[in-house]
Amino acid sequence: MSPVVVDARGLLCPLPVIRVQDRIAQLAAGTLVEALSSDPGALSDIPAWCRINGHRVLESCKRGPDYLVVIEVGQG
Repeated sequence: MSPVVVDARGLLCPLPVIRVQDRIAQLAAGTLVEALSSDPGALSDIPAWCRINGHRVLESCKRGPDYLVVIEVGQG
């Protein structure tokens, strides 16, 4: 199954986290989510939100001009 992509490029904090939160609320546990952002703060903000809400960050890195966070949806 392909990951669900959340494109939050062009948005500043806190909007990338809000986009991820809204999308994950619609997904089943175990689903993979790729969050793309142009805001460097997403590399710390999204993983922090994931820790608080029971989701697992599999990867977070800079990819080209963007920032990528790969998440496995938890039981929430």
